[in-house]
Amino acid sequence: MTEAYCVKCKAKREMKDPEKIKMKNGRPATRGTCPVCGTKMFRIGA
Repeated sequence: MTEAYCVKCKAKREMKDPEKIKMKNGRPATRGTCPVCGTKMFRIGA
């Protein structure tokens, strides 16, 4: 699982349903949701 910072909870948490994506500039990133509050989470370079 990938760990990312949740802005709403203000804590680092394990992402729920992480998916690898590529940003517009070609850099890799991971997108998922917070398991506690359901807010979208994003991590660059992971």
